[in-house]
Amino acid sequence: MVAIRDAVFLTSASTIEQCSSEDVGEVVFLGRSNVGKSSIINALTNRKGLAKSSSTPGKTRLINFFNVTFLRDKELFLARFVDLPGFGYARVSKGMKEEWQKSLNRFIQQRTSIRLFVHLVDSRHPFLEIDKDVDAYIKEILRPDQQMITIFTKSDKLTQKETGVVLKNFPNSLLVSSSSKKGISKAVEEIFNRLFGVVL
Repeated sequence: MVAIRDAVFLTSASTIEQCSSEDVGEVVFLGRSNVGKSSIINALTNRKGLAKSSSTPGKTRLINFFNVTFLRDKELFLARFVDLPGFGYARVSKGMKEEWQKSLNRFIQQRTSIRLFVHLVDSRHPFLEIDKDVDAYIKEILRPDQQMITIFTKSDKLTQKETGVVLKNFPNSLLVSSSSKKGISKAVEEIFNRLFGVVL
């Protein structure tokens, strides 16, 4: 049994230079602005309000870091969750958006402590081009010491038929709901196993 025993906000950064030290393995969460990133991070860590969500999609342009402590068989494992700014809905100028994108690309490609990318996708819209592009981009730049998993959010809003469609087309993905907590424990275990190389 794996659980997250503790999670605390560490820092926010608007530039690569402001980012925290690379002293522990990191899990990067990325997805569209309204995919529910903050809600999922709060659900995974069981800390209400740990990750702050904005009422305006795309408003947050900071990289947020959280120190996370996993517990398995009475042993503690330290890691870091990284909440990247959402993409696709930011109401900013074209120049600012390009600069922001460049900065995120640098972070994703140059950050040596990243061990796992968690691509969050709205389960009600599983086939959007923007998500296909992100999936292809991350797979293209993955290093041998990195992995990626896809987690479909808001699964409580799906019918049984719609759930079947997602599972058929994305057999290695996970379906979760931050409101009903469906799939959250399984997601925590999957993240832990990928991050720490545990073979079951």
